[in-house]
Amino acid sequence: MAVKKILLLGNPVLRSKCRIIRDCSSASTRAAIRNLRDTLEDFRSRHAFGRGIAAPQIGLPVRIIFIGLDWLGPLINPKITKRSKKKIILWDDCFSFPDILVRVRRHEWVEVSYQDESGARKELKARNSLSELLQHEIDHIDGILAIDRAISAKDIILRSELRPPP
Repeated sequence: MAVKKILLLGNPVLRSKCRIIRDCSSASTRAAIRNLRDTLEDFRSRHAFGRGIAAPQIGLPVRIIFIGLDWLGPLINPKITKRSKKKIILWDDCFSFPDILVRVRRHEWVEVSYQDESGARKELKARNSLSELLQHEIDHIDGILAIDRAISAKDIILRSELRPPP
């Protein structure tokens, strides 16, 4: 198992725009994917939440994300190609600031182009929770964090402050 340390808010790698992967099947790309998968599985086993992770969160400034939700696996060089005009509002969380929740607006659906581990170009259409997760993780590889997308300063809270509706 190749579990890596997750970088926390304030680490400059989280703010870097990541470089494109040129060789999707290289040993370093395969290692990065393994590290992302194992780190996601480890985080979920310890914290009981977590659906995706981006390479900069484990210190790798490359354009790879790993999703563990409805869709499972790596997306190399992902890019949002289409998005809905309609947006949803939700509380977003992040491994890099696990005690903070941020209320954000995300597109209800997106279409994402990416490459798989063999370098083949693929398309993924996502709605609702997968859509917002892809937007969150793709933001990471562009150096954008959920706190940058907060609706307002009042929409950044400690996880312990979120109360279920009466």
